[in-house]
Amino acid sequence: MRALVYLGPGSVELQEHPSPRIGADDDVVVKVVGTGICGTDRKILLGRFPARPGVVLGHESVGLVQEVGARVRSVAVGDRVVVNPTLYCGWCAPCVRGATNFCRNKAGTEVGVDRDGTYAEGVVLPERFVRRVPDGMPFRSAVLIEPLACVLNNVQAGELTVDDTVAVLGAGPIGVLVALVAARTARCVIVAETDEYRLSAARGLFEHVVDVSRTDAAEALVKASGGDRPGVVFDTTGSGLEDALRLVDDGGRVVLMGFDDSYSVPLRPLRLTNRGIRLIGAGDFRGDTFPVAVDLAGGLGLERLVTHEFPLEAYEDALGALGGVGRDGTGSRYDAMKVVIRSDAGPAGADGWPVGA
Repeated sequence: MRALVYLGPGSVELQEHPSPRIGADDDVVVKVVGTGICGTDRKILLGRFPARPGVVLGHESVGLVQEVGARVRSVAVGDRVVVNPTLYCGWCAPCVRGATNFCRNKAGTEVGVDRDGTYAEGVVLPERFVRRVPDGMPFRSAVLIEPLACVLNNVQAGELTVDDTVAVLGAGPIGVLVALVAARTARCVIVAETDEYRLSAARGLFEHVVDVSRTDAAEALVKASGGDRPGVVFDTTGSGLEDALRLVDDGGRVVLMGFDDSYSVPLRPLRLTNRGIRLIGAGDFRGDTFPVAVDLAGGLGLERLVTHEFPLEAYEDALGALGGVGRDGTGSRYDAMKVVIRSDAGPAGADGWPVGA
């Protein structure tokens, strides 16, 4: 099969790769239909997040069940499914207490990082990491279920209340999802961004959107909220901790979401203790969060976030739409919101995505 293989920072290549095969009685082979490009994929290519050279990238995936092991019961050949790429063993101490996102046996299990991912024509996973897409939910919405699960985990960690003013740093797909979910609870949500394309997209979805490249961020956010500093700040960029600490109100919470291994910032603990600020890192989502994301996705209009689709062979154009990740490890401006790499053609519905068996 064809697969997009990571060679090192700034370098990927479409190669012929062994097709996935059933190796255990609970395995499921999924014919990949589409995979969203995640900010983590971009960080990998920019050298800001580690991945194993030779691995097939990609993890935000939907597809059709192609083959099942002898003990598989929850899905059948032809079912429309979404992939849960956050694998866990189920028997280590964190897993036993429900904290599957902190499984101690992660080596070789991170889909699209150190285990072959979904920028390919197929992938094989244990049954518990493949879930049926609800009837009536288009693939174009379902491809955002995995990032939605990440967002749910972080929003829950932020412990939002109905009187919170929330600031979201970054208006990429994750930032937009955070704002959509936070708006179901918080009284005011403000989205802050610098990129022109993403600012325009966010303004079509939210009332309070601030261009922080042209104004003082703190002043603009306070003005947008009607005079209050945000009590909760979500940094979805991976490099906004300094801005978040300047923006957040005394006694507030800062939730760090973005993944950028190249970013660091000096921090004086007294700055936190004097102001009563809580720094929160929630990590990946727990196993029990994923089905919640599946149920919630249908009511959020997630298909609006998918702005571009490219066939697998046009991967360079797909990556170029998200900041132009080049072989020199550089990135530039954005020309898309959520980009999906399409891996197959099949019986198509009205939206051009396969409808399944």
